[in-house]
Amino acid sequence: MPRLPSGTQGVPDELQRRLGVPDAVVIGLGAMLGAGIFAALAPAARAAGSGLLPALALAAVVAYCNATSSARLAARYPTSGGTYVYGRERLGEFWGYLAGWAFVVGKTASCAAMALTVGSYVWPSQAHAVAVAAVVALTAVNYAGVQKTAWLNRAIVAVVLAVLAAVVVAASTAGGAAADRLAPGGDVSAGGVMQAAGLLFFAFAGYARIATLGEEVRDPRRTIPLAVPLALCLTLLVYAAVAGAALAVLGPARLSDATAPLADAARAAGADWLVPVVRVGAAVAALGSLLALVLGVSRTTLAMARDRHLPPLLAAVHPRTGVPHRAELVVGAVVAVVAATADVRGAIGFSSFGVLLYYAVANASAWTLTPQEGRPPRAVPALGLAGCLALACALPLSSVLQGAAVLLLGACVFGVRRWAAARAGR
Repeated sequence: MPRLPSGTQGVPDELQRRLGVPDAVVIGLGAMLGAGIFAALAPAARAAGSGLLPALALAAVVAYCNATSSARLAARYPTSGGTYVYGRERLGEFWGYLAGWAFVVGKTASCAAMALTVGSYVWPSQAHAVAVAAVVALTAVNYAGVQKTAWLNRAIVAVVLAVLAAVVVAASTAGGAAADRLAPGGDVSAGGVMQAAGLLFFAFAGYARIATLGEEVRDPRRTIPLAVPLALCLTLLVYAAVAGAALAVLGPARLSDATAPLADAARAAGADWLVPVVRVGAAVAALGSLLALVLGVSRTTLAMARDRHLPPLLAAVHPRTGVPHRAELVVGAVVAVVAATADVRGAIGFSSFGVLLYYAVANASAWTLTPQEGRPPRAVPALGLAGCLALACALPLSSVLQGAAVLLLGACVFGVRRWAAARAGR
């Protein structure tokens, strides 16, 4: 029998299973759509040039492997914490801890980046103040209960999809759109495509929210394996359509230099009326991503606190709303401070490095599953593990060095904690 985290067997600390397949899919879509199209498209085009679409396909293949491994593991271990729990149960306490550390630190930076994206679109001169206000507001929504979060995600996803559809139609039907810009040209290199795929992976990482909510999903053995690939496939279709339309109307050079690529695509298509709509859509999409990110980080914090890798007081679950209220408040406070003070221009690469290593642990964990436990085909976790490590190493050097330093710090914290515990037990 798998070991459940402390607190999941007693009613006061048990989260309630309220989410069905549509709720889980929408939470995944809300996390992915905001992060990807409005934040990662231009830097990925800068790295890959006209190889943007192959880079998107490569990122999607790695994400599919990760999603499949994560879904099988989440069905086996339907508790909060995601890969932190899977690594702990399948590989040992250290690997689970390291995955949780990478997730919490990397996604905290992602939360700040999404909050600042909101600020930069809503009120550029006061981006930090707007970012803090957004974090406070969405932390309050999460605090009110996960069902309210799911309903808000539905509204956000509907708005974002409508805006993206308008951009695709306008760009695809513009007189300046050229289909030959979609084909890879002489500016494409294997290293550039790999780096772009690593950056674009940031855009697919939202399906982790479904796994980290495993303790709040109804019938997790059915719901999670269905919701994860469904959310991923829907997101890939949207990304492919938007990236293709933007490339066709702007070309790789203009796209790579764009600070607001979809607004620039609408302007190049002659749809100036659409530019303010895109700005609103970008802010809403980033809000949706931020909402789901705070949700996922707080659940991993809850799981790590249950095992005393983080302060145990963060493991409390509110008796009325059924959410890990202390973890949510602490995560919200930390993100607000980072959003108010930090320069997060490198947040995408830094977050991608941490999340790719997080999923490397997930794939290694899925490899150890038996057929009776629902193991995916062996090629899936093997390809996912190799892909995660390759894309992580292909990221910009600054992102790799920063990410490695953070992981080393986490490993040192774990080692000191184990040493102190051993001395206390003598």
